[in-house]
Formats: sequence, C-alpha cells, structure tokens
Amino acid sequence: MSTSATGNRSVPARAHQPALRHQRSPISREQVESVISRSAAVFGVVFGIQAITPLVSQFSTVNQAWGIVTVTVLALSLVLSLVASLARRFVRSAHALVALLYLAALQTWPIAVLGPVDFGTTNPWLYYLLTVATASAAIGMPAAIATTYLFVVPVMYGLIRVTADGGSALPQQAVLDSLYSIILGGAIMVIVTMLRQASAAVDAAQANALERYAHAVRAHATEVERVQVDSIVHDSVLTTFISAARAFTPEAKALAATMAGNAIGHLREAALVTPDDGSTVPLSAVARRISEAANTIGAKFELRTRSIGSQPMPIMAAEAIYSAAVQAMVNSLQHAGSSTTVSRWLTIRGVDLAGIEVEVGDTGAGFAYQEVPKERLGLRVSIVERVANAGGCVEIDSVVDEGTVITIRWPHESDSGPASRAPRFGGQTDGTST
Repeated sequence: MSTSATGNRSVPARAHQPALRHQRSPISREQVESVISRSAAVFGVVFGIQAITPLVSQFSTVNQAWGIVTVTVLALSLVLSLVASLARRFVRSAHALVALLYLAALQTWPIAVLGPVDFGTTNPWLYYLLTVATASAAIGMPAAIATTYLFVVPVMYGLIRVTADGGSALPQQAVLDSLYSIILGGAIMVIVTMLRQASAAVDAAQANALERYAHAVRAHATEVERVQVDSIVHDSVLTTFISAARAFTPEAKALAATMAGNAIGHLREAALVTPDDGSTVPLSAVARRISEAANTIGAKFELRTRSIGSQPMPIMAAEAIYSAAVQAMVNSLQHAGSSTTVSRWLTIRGVDLAGIEVEVGDTGAGFAYQEVPKERLGLRVSIVERVANAGGCVEIDSVVDEGTVITIRWPHESDSGPASRAPRFGGQTDGTST
C-alpha cells in the first residue's frame, strides 16, 4: 500500500475561511420608499395638529355633522398612513386614501358652510392639509395622476377661497396660497421621483452585478469540475494503465480489468454530477457502495460494519470518501502482498450518527512514509488530498513487515469530535498533518 510515516498522521479537513456576510445595499427602492412614506406621514400628522386651533375656532361656521365626519375621517386617514408607513404594508393605498378624502372634503366644503363666512387673517383649517394631500398623492398615486392632482386641487382651493362660502379672500391671496401649495407639492414630487429613479437604477445595477457574479461562480464551478475530472483521470485511468502494463498473472489481469471498469464508472459519474449543487446522499448508501466495491475488487476483505446512520452528507464528499476507500483497497492489493498470506479488512462505522469512518487495513508488507518517492502520487493525491478537500481527514498507520491501516473520516474530527480508536502497530494518534 502507498505511503505514510510510522505512526498515525492526520490530514486537516480544510483551511478556515472567513464567513461571507450579506451586506445590504446602501440605497434601494424599498429603503427610499420607506423613508419617503414615513417622512410624509409624520409631516401630515404635524400639520394636522397645527390645524386643530383654526378648526376649533371655525367649527361653528360649518354643518356640525359634516364637520364631525370630515374631521374624524381625515384624522383617521393620517394616522392610518403613519401606521402603514411604519409597518411597510399598504403604504401607497393609505397615502392615496388621504389624498382622495381631502379632495372629497374640499368639494363638499361650500355645501357644508353655514352662510357667508369671514376668516379674517386666518386661513381655513383645510388649508393646513392642502400640502399634505399633494404630498400623499405623490407617494400613493401614479406619476400622471399625482401631477394632475398637484395642479387641480390647489386651483380648486383658490377658486373656493374667493367665494363667499370660502371666506371671500382677495384674489391675490387665493392665488398666492394656491401657488405656494403647488410649488411645495411640486418640490416634494420632484424629490420623490428623483429618489425613486436613483434607487431603481441602483437596484438594477445590483441585480446586474449579482447576475455577473453568479455567472462567474458557475464558470469557477466548471473549472473545479474540470480539475476533479483531471484528478479522476490520473487516479483511476492512469493507475489502471500502470496496473495493466504490469499484469502478468491471471490474478493481476483480473484486478486490472476490475480497475478499468471502476475507472469508466468514475468518468461517467463525473459527467453526471454538478459541483456544489447541494445534492446529498445518506451515509448508509455510501457504506453500501463501498461494501459492494470491496466485494467486486478481486480480493477478500473482511467486512465490518458498525452503527451507520441515515444522516445525509454532501454528494461530493461521498464521492471523495468512496474513491479514497477504493484506492486504499487497490493499494493494499498491489503492495501489501499475496491474498494467500495477507489478511485484509474493511471497517465502516458511523461517527456520532453524523459522519462516517472507513478503515482499510492489512497485515502485509507495510511501508515507511519517508522512503516513498515523491513521484508516487497514489496515496498523497488520490486519498489524502482528495478527502481533505472534501472536508475530511486521513490517518495512516503503517509499519514495515507488520501491515498498514488507513482510516478515512468525514467530517474532520475537529468538527465531529475526536475518535476513540486505539493506535495500530504502536503508532501515535497525535494528529500530525501530512
């Protein structure tokens, strides 16, 4: 079997990488809408409070029933717009309701007035809510309708204001009040429109960036898949070629044929599996697949299965554990010695019902890790690095002329807890990395 120092050596699962945190966009359409609607709602409530003083002094000049109903409905609509803005639900509907109710109040105002009135130097209480109505229209209505509302409602107020029922205001005063409301409401509408357009552009840019990032991730995944396929070609196909070239006995030829079939299967599975696709496979299915491979590999392995759970594991990790276990068994057949003189075993056990441990052992020739040539990549690449890249670890315990035990564990014991397995051949379980 290929390679290791005397004593156990543990390969760490993976390097710790900083977690990626989702960062919210500094500006988005949702955030802009929230700020605008809440500001307008607070603005409306403040102006509603300012209207209380003139309302009390002017309440006797209008029909009592109309006054109670109108004041109650408008007050409730302002509160509703504030609540909706804070809760971020039905925001546009609530603000549109404020604008429509104010329009209804303004249209029925001349009908509700009890004879000609004189407000003196004080504006009618409805005037304090005129800008609130235009701002609410800008938030809750489509742009075309809100623009029409912006001009029509202040002009309507000015026309009513110069009539006897509206207080017989001077024309220039009515015009100034109307223009003031149009200018202020127009400024609010321009700000709302600009912020919406800017936030929509940011959202579009962010969506485009995410799409490009997803494309880059898919391209990277494809490259990772190519590297994995290259590894499979080296591990399975090249090893099969070497074994076939050295196959002179019937037993060796049968082993080479079995390895060729496994290599073809690996290539087929590599073409079907999408990297990082989130697929999982039960631990029991992985154990069963490794057992079936041991039964067909061409030598007798004593099979020992213990406490295999049904918890899922990533399919990429499962492929790594399976391929590493098969490679370990093949290495045992190639390097440990004849099946007539060497005992071999395969132990598969669960690790806290959340992981898996595969032990491939024999009583064959053994080896010294320091003496293994660097060009021999079978153990280092096919087993150790493959399992480490999948989040697991490999422990190697080998003594020359006594035997070898390779333990493959997933996940790494730092995640699943230390194993209680005693060292073989007097080796040390010190966790030294290869």
